[in-house]
Amino acid sequence: MKKLFVIALLLVGTTIIAQERNRNQQGNKMEQFTPEQQSQLMLKKMTLDLDLNDSQQKEMSAIISEKIAKKEAMKAEMKAMKEKGVKPTNDERFAMHMKMLDEQIAAKKRMEKILNAKQFDKWTSLKEEHQENRNGKFHGKRQGKPQGKRQG
Repeated sequence: MKKLFVIALLLVGTTIIAQERNRNQQGNKMEQFTPEQQSQLMLKKMTLDLDLNDSQQKEMSAIISEKIAKKEAMKAEMKAMKEKGVKPTNDERFAMHMKMLDEQIAAKKRMEKILNAKQFDKWTSLKEEHQENRNGKFHGKRQGKPQGKRQG
């Protein structure tokens, strides 16, 4: 009985470790690339999704590069704070959140100037879809499966 318990414990432990490794590898798909590569990939994807012309591609490239640079800077800042063991105060977190929302508003206005009405609508719907997918992943929702009691 003890051997069976030890074997079951080992199996559960190795399964948990393997799942954690997979989660870590899956979450960092874009982080494998340099910021320039990330920018190029995002631009190509947007060009395909929104059918951007050359001038729109140039403007979008600048926006994407800025966005990635800000993201990298914020990531480095947060990492430095974490290494120091410093947690932001509620006021600092509020200020960061407000800054992020202000940047999103500004980005939306820039996108509205660059894209035509049809492209802007498509971009908005893609952005909402992406947000729903992110929320589903981070909040543990099962997508495509009914949530209820199992029958059987």
